[in-house]
Amino acid sequence: MEGATLTTLTASSESTHAPGVLGRIGLAVLRHGRATTVIWLLVVIGLGAFAPRVEASLSGAGWQATGSESVQARELAQAHFGGNASSALEVVVHSDGAPLTSAEGQHLISRVEATLKQDPRIASVVAPEPGTTLSRDGRTAVVLGGAGADTNEMVRAAVDLKEPLTALSGNGIEVTPTGASQLWADFNAANLSSMMKSEMFSWPVTLAILVLAFGALVAAGLPLILTLAGLVASAGSLVLINQFVPVSIWAMNFAMMFALALGIDYALFLVVRFRAARAIPGTTRERAIAETMDTAGKAVLLSGLTVLVSLSAVEIVPSPSFRSMAGGIMLAVIFVLGATLTLLPLVLGKLDTRINTFALPWSRVGEHRSPRFQAWGERLWRRPVAYGGAALVVLVALAAPILGLHTSMPSIKVLPSDAPARVGYDRVQAAFGTGAPGTLQIVAPAASADAAERVVASDPGIAAAMPAVPSADRAPYALIQAVPKVDPSDPALADAVDRLRADLPTGAVVGGAAVENIDLKTQLDHSTPWVIGIVLGLGFLLLLVALQAPLIALLGTLASLLSTAAAFGVARLVFQDGHFSGLFGFEPQGFLDAWAPVFFFAMIFAIAMDYTVFLLASAKEHWEKSGDPREAMVGAVAHSGRVIFAAGAVMVAVFFTFSLSGPLPPKEMGVILGIAVLLDAFLVRLVLLPVLLRLTGRAAWASPAWLGRILPSIRFSH
Repeated sequence: MEGATLTTLTASSESTHAPGVLGRIGLAVLRHGRATTVIWLLVVIGLGAFAPRVEASLSGAGWQATGSESVQARELAQAHFGGNASSALEVVVHSDGAPLTSAEGQHLISRVEATLKQDPRIASVVAPEPGTTLSRDGRTAVVLGGAGADTNEMVRAAVDLKEPLTALSGNGIEVTPTGASQLWADFNAANLSSMMKSEMFSWPVTLAILVLAFGALVAAGLPLILTLAGLVASAGSLVLINQFVPVSIWAMNFAMMFALALGIDYALFLVVRFRAARAIPGTTRERAIAETMDTAGKAVLLSGLTVLVSLSAVEIVPSPSFRSMAGGIMLAVIFVLGATLTLLPLVLGKLDTRINTFALPWSRVGEHRSPRFQAWGERLWRRPVAYGGAALVVLVALAAPILGLHTSMPSIKVLPSDAPARVGYDRVQAAFGTGAPGTLQIVAPAASADAAERVVASDPGIAAAMPAVPSADRAPYALIQAVPKVDPSDPALADAVDRLRADLPTGAVVGGAAVENIDLKTQLDHSTPWVIGIVLGLGFLLLLVALQAPLIALLGTLASLLSTAAAFGVARLVFQDGHFSGLFGFEPQGFLDAWAPVFFFAMIFAIAMDYTVFLLASAKEHWEKSGDPREAMVGAVAHSGRVIFAAGAVMVAVFFTFSLSGPLPPKEMGVILGIAVLLDAFLVRLVLLPVLLRLTGRAAWASPAWLGRILPSIRFSH
């Protein structure tokens, strides 16, 4: 009976106004509510069954430039030198009292070796050797656990062995695992902990903002429920994908953040539009659903496509971690977008007017055109130069410091001071020299080992070099280990590596954990301009297709670029120069992490275009109805301003919670993205872009006839 009634009402509404593709999808999921519900339950429950394994399953490594010389050196060292590669485990044994050459010290070192040998991922164990891995005073020694598995498994081995190794400490002797694999294990653990704390803190803050924005408890809860469904589904999917392709744990971290932020944005846009449509006398719920999907739903779809297009550009960076992080976010966006465009219309239709249950006294549940934002739009129309000029000055002033921005790969300072990897790092540095934690590994053809030794020993950047060691399996290679004079994060190390690569005999490759960072930074420096160019180009094309107006599509793209530049200008002041480091609780490195520009640019631009689509889609809708530039601008601000304001407040709250705890990279992420959204939502979308619509007038929507013939017809008016 319900289905028959629904069909009749749908037909009646369609006789008045035939719904578009998205409108028909909304009506279809409402008509087939039981099937839609079952499908989503199967998706969430089926994939959710794998979600609890996400922390243990996803990989902890992958921060490398695939195909680089340093990766070649690591693979050769692992294959032919007993796993003595950059991913090997280093266990620092330090005595505050008697030298480790004493019976007690030797006994403890033997227990460390035995513990390492019990793990099948350890290929070989190398005992401390005087002059190289046993300090002159005999109080610090390094036991090497050779890498017998890939980098991801070695990070897991570091996690598994940390507790049994540190438990050996006692009687004034402390055992501390360190090295690249332990560094990533400690960093991932600290990062995951801080991300979870931030998520737990952001949910109640987000709910409070949503209650204020919606004015009703039931409506406010919908975005969080949809976001949770998208998160569970994406987490389970990442676990399954990891069975075939390694997926970085960071993919889930970023997916959590993006799913929450974008899921709320999309749901907010649709719920506000549905409530307003449903409040019109004589409008059925079916017509309200169709209208919501054909207007707000279309904007959400285009926004989601913009986010996916922006993040897809990161896939050109040949690094497993970058590709899986971008892929993880894209997967989360797809699930959230799918839930918004299929599950949300069903929930809205079933709740219908009950969506306003527990409405707050001051709320206006049926209000779509906000009087306050209409007044703001009219003010901008009257004084565009004053307001637009002020916004432009602020953005340019904040963007100016970007000219002095320096980047480098993360140093040991990204870890808390009590993390085992950092404690061990400091002890190795104190006992064996400033550059000892960044020991270089040179794998050379056996026939030219002597020549390679001479080149390494004579380089001014090398403090000490060990004699060439032949391969363990009689392969035609020799391994030379060299300690640089500078800290692994010092830019001078890159100069030494460049000299060695230029002077070493043909066939010799230079590697080591620090060199892998250098090669990754070089790759990022090369890829960043390409990523930026692709993101800008694809973003412009998508806006052009959506709006059918070249000028405003170009201005919208450039405005997004301006807010992104301002965010990175602020990032330089905070993270490179150290301003407010005490407030955010971090130790400045003197540079911004090298992966931030390429990855955060794509993320920031995606979010900025998200708001651009919301505002300009509303403006286009009003332009199509009225043909009046004033109504297009003022109407867009009046109808979308409150949604953009609320969505921006939610995103700022979500992102800034990530700056409150944990290691440095999540703080960079939280502050940079938070500042970007703050500037973009409140200065660019609610001031500068409306002013540009005012100043360009009819030209904003002009389009040559030939362009109209090749672009698909997309309309937002209903």
